[in-house]
Amino acid sequence: MSNLRTFLPRAQDYAQSRRNWRADLLAGVTVGIVALPLALAFGVSSGVGAEAGLITAVVAGFIAAVFGGSNVQVSGPTGAMVVVLAPVVAVYGPSAVVVVGLIAGFIVVAMGLLKLGRAVSFIPWPVIEGFTLGIAVIIFLQQVPAAVGSPDIKESTSALVNGYLSVVAANPAAVAWSAGSVILVAAIMVLLPKFVKLIPGSIIAIVVVTVLAEVLAAPLARIGVLPSSLKAPSWPDFSSINLGAMIAPAIAVAALAAIESLLSARVASTMGDNGTFDPDRELFGQGLASIGSALFGGMPATGAIARTAVNIRSGGKTRMAAIVHAAVLLGVVYLATGPVSRIPLAALSGVLMVTAARMIPWRAMFSIIKSTKSDAVIFVATAIITVGFDLIEAVIIGIVATAFFALRALVKSSGVHRESIPGEAQPGDERIAVFRMQGALFFGASDRILDSVTHVSGVSVVIIRMSELQFLDATGARVLVDIVDQLERQGITALIKGVQPGHIDLVRRVGVLGKLRHENHLFDNLDAAVAHARSHIVREASA
Repeated sequence: MSNLRTFLPRAQDYAQSRRNWRADLLAGVTVGIVALPLALAFGVSSGVGAEAGLITAVVAGFIAAVFGGSNVQVSGPTGAMVVVLAPVVAVYGPSAVVVVGLIAGFIVVAMGLLKLGRAVSFIPWPVIEGFTLGIAVIIFLQQVPAAVGSPDIKESTSALVNGYLSVVAANPAAVAWSAGSVILVAAIMVLLPKFVKLIPGSIIAIVVVTVLAEVLAAPLARIGVLPSSLKAPSWPDFSSINLGAMIAPAIAVAALAAIESLLSARVASTMGDNGTFDPDRELFGQGLASIGSALFGGMPATGAIARTAVNIRSGGKTRMAAIVHAAVLLGVVYLATGPVSRIPLAALSGVLMVTAARMIPWRAMFSIIKSTKSDAVIFVATAIITVGFDLIEAVIIGIVATAFFALRALVKSSGVHRESIPGEAQPGDERIAVFRMQGALFFGASDRILDSVTHVSGVSVVIIRMSELQFLDATGARVLVDIVDQLERQGITALIKGVQPGHIDLVRRVGVLGKLRHENHLFDNLDAAVAHARSHIVREASA
């Protein structure tokens, strides 16, 4: 129970609310306005409808704000989640999203309780940026059908295939209206902020296009009827769902929710004096948010970096800002569903296309490409796999590829080198070989090091210097056993010098010391080891 208390809301979450309430209120209203078109667009794009997107922004946004681990994180439906959910809807139907969200929510809650929040730090930067680029491309491609007037084209789980089919099947008249709406929305979103700062360009763009569509009676597909209130929460009907088939999508959703939320919260914590964030509590809160959203008929949610950044730039300091954002969207549900239902789908596509373009990490992309070949390969591969195959597979493959390149670099930097005995040479020194190990002695470099040391000839004593050996694993320690054993069987005395304090227990447990001819063949400094080796040569010469 004491562990569970660390995940529950506390008074200090709102310590700054009294003196920052005006800024939090303004920030919450601003984020709510920004979030409205995105919530509607992400709901439509995922295939579950604008209603589900709006519900998610309200319910998940509120729950994550109260239970999450960040004071400034704003949560709701996101583009990355749309990319995962669209194939689920295409294969199993919209009702499956509720079940997937519920299962994924419990998985994310469990991840928080198991304190897995720090795991995101193991995801390399090129993988994160490649993943982001891939998501941006998919979001853009998902909007192509609506942008050319063919929003019902959903013959494949691939956004690229659907985009191509929609273009091929497009009616020229429909293309003119839909593409014109998209271009107008994009132009307003890009140009208007240069002149108007207070109102988000996306809101103005949608209002302008909607009004024009109504006045001109444009033949554009609309959002359609939206509920004028939130329905009561309820458990989904599991009898009509193949739960076994839902496990894999739920794991993918849970992994994405965890990764995106933790990355967003981590970035937010560096964007000013916003306090630290608790990654485990963030997972707990995001899991509860997805559960709550599913019970109300919404989508799985994650932390949204764009809305979080707007919150911070607008002066939000406490969780009250994200709570106000949810309240603003709730007000839309009860007061403005009529006008919202008339918004053309092409207008939402325009908003998401601009959003996707802004998601592309241009600076990071060029920095990675100019850094190292391995990082560039990982970045490009992650992006391609994200677009062409699967998001979670892309992250896993990216991490594995990073580990491979890191392992290869470690192998290259590790080795053993024969060096001269320091100081003035003495008779018999040619019978002494000094080998200096450096870098790491582990499974990836063990055979090469074993061959280098044991194939020495014309010597009677070998000194193995280990003071520059930074890493040693069990395989490496076992190689030391084999090196000493093979040298001694060749009649060559093995001396070991400079075992790191952190390696001595492993060396002893694996049996390296037991293979030495005498226990005094282990030395702390090179001069003593050389003196002992020379004494061996003297005794050998006099024998």
